[in-house]
Amino acid sequence: MNRIIGMIGTGNMGSAILRGIVEAGTVNAQQIVAFDNSSRRIRELEEDLPGIRAARSCLDVAEQADMIILAVKPLYIQEVIDEIRPAMSGKAVISIAAGWTTSMLEKALRGSGAYYMRVMPNTPALVGEGMTAICDESTFSREDFDDAKRIFDSVGKTRILPERLFDGVTAISGSSPAYVYMMIEAMADAGVKEGIPRTYAYEMAAQSVLGSALMVLSSGTHPAALKDAVCSPGGTTIEAVEELERKGFRAAIMDAMGACAQKSRELSAGK
Repeated sequence: MNRIIGMIGTGNMGSAILRGIVEAGTVNAQQIVAFDNSSRRIRELEEDLPGIRAARSCLDVAEQADMIILAVKPLYIQEVIDEIRPAMSGKAVISIAAGWTTSMLEKALRGSGAYYMRVMPNTPALVGEGMTAICDESTFSREDFDDAKRIFDSVGKTRILPERLFDGVTAISGSSPAYVYMMIEAMADAGVKEGIPRTYAYEMAAQSVLGSALMVLSSGTHPAALKDAVCSPGGTTIEAVEELERKGFRAAIMDAMGACAQKSRELSAGK
């Protein structure tokens, strides 16, 4: 990719994206310019990615970069756009802010001459296993769109989806790592209760979740069939499954994701 990538915000997600694109060879460190209010984060990036350029401000990033990734909290997106507006003409701007719709981006960027795209990655991008939804309602050129997809392909998998599905995306991939961590924690606690050392309990629970996810992705088999294959007649697993059903396990997950999607809709509506 022959362009300068600008990153505004180098917290967990911003730094994960930068490390991912460099490690994948999508760009080299010399093609990156970044700014964060935390000088410590910038120093850490400079140590991890020698050659990266540390900008003096958000505006400095916009002046140097061809493609700008806004990786700040949704609360600060408008403030950042206002600061960099003088240098945005002809630039490709990617927002990863939850709740910021394309219509909100269009309104905020109106008159700036910038092009825009909305994406939603998730935190497993930190280990190169992210899931990113890319909104197909973008004003990017085909070349810019393909380059943006390459960036997020560098930190996991991507899917191009219409914006009407993005509240569901928030629930199923954007926020879902939190639900999975809660399940792993609960599984490990149960293991500790049974006498398994906590370090081993976390490892065994997390590896079981990882392996199960890989089975779903690699086998193409319906999750229900994979579940049935573990449940021997009259065995231990079916006892656990019956208890989970009695306690409303699947309904609780679906209800939680519904609440998450509703909150996403409210954020987009400014409520």
